Amino acid sequence: MAGRRRKNTGAGASAGEGAAEAVLPADLELQDLYGAFAAHGLDDEDLDDAAILVPPVKLPAEQELAEQAKAVPMFGYALALARWASPHRVVDEFGDLVQEDRAPVARLLGLAPAEGEVPEEAEVEALRAWSLACDLDLVELGTTKEGEHVAVPGPDLEPAERGDAETVLELWLTAAGIVRELAVEADSLPEQDEAAEASADQADQADRDDADEDDEDGLSEVEEARDAAAELLDEALQVLYETTAFADPGNETVPLGVLAALLVVPEGEEPSEELLGDITDVMVALDPMLGDLAELGLLEYRPIDPELFDEEEGEEPALVGEAPLDEEESARFGLVRLTPLGQYGIRQWLLEDGYDAPLVGELAQGDAAELLRGVCEAANVLPEEELRAWVAGREPEPAARELLAAARGDDAYGPLRRMLCVSALNLLGAGAEPAAREVLDDPELGGAVRAWLSALGATDVPVPERTMALWTVVDTFAAQLLDSGGDAALLRELITDLPVKGDPASWFGELWRVDHPYTADVLEAIGELHTDRALAKEARKAAFKARSKG
Repeated sequence: MAGRRRKNTGAGASAGEGAAEAVLPADLELQDLYGAFAAHGLDDEDLDDAAILVPPVKLPAEQELAEQAKAVPMFGYALALARWASPHRVVDEFGDLVQEDRAPVARLLGLAPAEGEVPEEAEVEALRAWSLACDLDLVELGTTKEGEHVAVPGPDLEPAERGDAETVLELWLTAAGIVRELAVEADSLPEQDEAAEASADQADQADRDDADEDDEDGLSEVEEARDAAAELLDEALQVLYETTAFADPGNETVPLGVLAALLVVPEGEEPSEELLGDITDVMVALDPMLGDLAELGLLEYRPIDPELFDEEEGEEPALVGEAPLDEEESARFGLVRLTPLGQYGIRQWLLEDGYDAPLVGELAQGDAAELLRGVCEAANVLPEEELRAWVAGREPEPAARELLAAARGDDAYGPLRRMLCVSALNLLGAGAEPAAREVLDDPELGGAVRAWLSALGATDVPVPERTMALWTVVDTFAAQLLDSGGDAALLRELITDLPVKGDPASWFGELWRVDHPYTADVLEAIGELHTDRALAKEARKAAFKARSKG
């Protein structure tokens, strides 16, 4: 799967020339046409150097995913035809169903009524299912000694029918890859110009030579268009994967226009008239490809309403108006939702391409030390989800004791571990109180657990000694520095809560003496961000003293 990068310019070209001859109404406001969206992106010069962080996702158990795969109609058809081929079936020289079998197979799959004429499209669908069964080796082709072409069930049929999760998911993933590739090929090829072909047939040899060169150029253009379309589809699938990972349950559906905008509009920019046209081009290019992927259960898709293209020339598009579009009207522009199977498939493709694509809860499989270390060190992690997965099913008191022990340490991640530990105590609740009281006098943990116990409602928590209180201030602020990555707005909010009284020189005079590895860093951050200039100056002076004492 190609590394996803957001389009900043030329999005229409990405989908291939002429991909959107019939465009959607491009003179509506974006928020009316597509709904609200958050634009993300990178500048062109940053694209090559930027590390793409793939968010963790939640997936059902493999057995549940396998059951979902078997419920996909096209995949189920392939399994049914492989069983139908037992012990063997005669096929034509190309491995396709013979003519006399096509109508019965269409009826077998429920694509045609049991009685009466079988529609041609039902037979075509049956042939597609047979082709998929062959591609997956669910049926194997051979020739008898008598020269008869036959098909027999492949070795994966029986474990797949039994519901063996590994077999089913491997087969489904192969099928999804085939459909993904064919979707791009089918929709990136330009239509042939019959008049041009007839003219070429009547040309002399010299003209034929020129035509050969033109054909080569044309094939090259087709290949470039196909590659661009494949890249566009990969980018769209990865953006869907990201948005689904962060969506609240039940809100995973994405308007097609929002998806296209996320691929086109640079971060921090409002869509211009030109960008709005590019968004439309991308929507039209993605529409048939997403429809093909929906057949394998990778996503659920409501395509663009074809009536949107039926506006009479010179007439205003039917949906143009000053009032925002309602939900049903907006849906006419396409809706897409990545299924759990789709998340599974895209994650496998990402892993194959060398990306770190974690699952929620992966870091919660070990002990508390492994949990806290993993969350601190991982670049793409949802800390609250990992903590929640770890505490689930554990007895609060021993779990809290293990977490508190793992939170100690004066290494670079120490403050962040202690902040995560307090978050985990919040999840454990009152049952963690006995373990927290055991460390009230611990120089590293005492201040944090006293604050936690007080927030829990305990009224008998002793006030920490001055040394412990100041150390905890530094440790807490250091954790936020590590966790926020230096987010100025968040840090300024924290600075306003610092217990600086009327004599900042005296308070900072105590703080710079605190024996903590992040004391100087904390003071420097306060000095840079505090809105009170006099107080900020005292913080910078204290930071200098803290650096000098080492």
